[in-house]
Amino acid sequence: MASARRPQVGDIGERGLIRLIRRSFLPAGRDVLLPIGDDAAWLETAKRVLLTKDLLVEGQDFLPGLHPPRLLGRKSLNVNLSDIAAMGGRPRHALLGLGLPAATPVAWVRAFLAGFKSAAAETGVGLAGGDLSQASETVISVTVMGEADVVVSRNGAKPGDIICVSGTLGDAAAGLRLLLEGGGKKGRERSRLLGRFQDPRPRLELGRTLARRGLASAMIDVSDGLSVDLGHLCEESGTGAVIDLSRLPVSRELRRVFPNPWPLALHGGEDFELLFAVPPARLAAVLRLRARFPVTPVGIMSRGREILAVDAEGHRHPLRAAGFEHFRPN
Repeated sequence: MASARRPQVGDIGERGLIRLIRRSFLPAGRDVLLPIGDDAAWLETAKRVLLTKDLLVEGQDFLPGLHPPRLLGRKSLNVNLSDIAAMGGRPRHALLGLGLPAATPVAWVRAFLAGFKSAAAETGVGLAGGDLSQASETVISVTVMGEADVVVSRNGAKPGDIICVSGTLGDAAAGLRLLLEGGGKKGRERSRLLGRFQDPRPRLELGRTLARRGLASAMIDVSDGLSVDLGHLCEESGTGAVIDLSRLPVSRELRRVFPNPWPLALHGGEDFELLFAVPPARLAAVLRLRARFPVTPVGIMSRGREILAVDAEGHRHPLRAAGFEHFRPN
């Protein structure tokens, strides 16, 4: 006897999807004056507002076979929250846009929403609205509104400021490589690297702490790779930089699975760690934060515009941006 076909998005239609989302996310919060279902969200806020948006396009930003829908839901929100973290803000509300093929299983949508909801619950974010459309492939558009009285931008670094990074670098790129190669080594190391790629966690508390205490002069999240994102920081601040390769924080798991981890640490994207500059007089205060947050000094901002890497022998080489950039020819 043939099994019954699983319900698809085309079976329940746009109204059915809206009902599914509304049931999943109400209530949105006391400052949301109208729930999901109107033409626009109506919010009441007296704070200064941060807005950020990310697009995840199937085949470009994610591959369905490599990203379970629940983890994709989490990631689609968390990559936006990482932008809020990089400004020192507190996320409050999200808008979710989904473009889906009509043949998308409803079970996929439920799992995606469950992941999105779990990431929202962990960070105090409410879903205030969004949009739906039929598409030839899955497209995920998330907008996040946050609040901040004090922000850290990319343009405040000065020559002599110390460059610091949170967490470890290269793990997410290693996880992606393992998936593309069919899984690679089994065990705890593999699981951790896969988790860093599939389920990144934004450094919201660290970002707020650095902003509130005035400890960082400039900040960005490492989404496209250290070499690319450091270039953004230098370009906006009008400085150069010198990075000490021996000080880059690399996890034990990455070293065990990839004997040469440095290309991944320098150029691998999607770590969603914070890269920030610290005036020398405030470095001691930042280092005291290591009781709560993993923070590592890795270099110094310099005069001019050149970005250099210092190898183990003390030789300086230009650091070329080799991470991910949209629209760059392969």
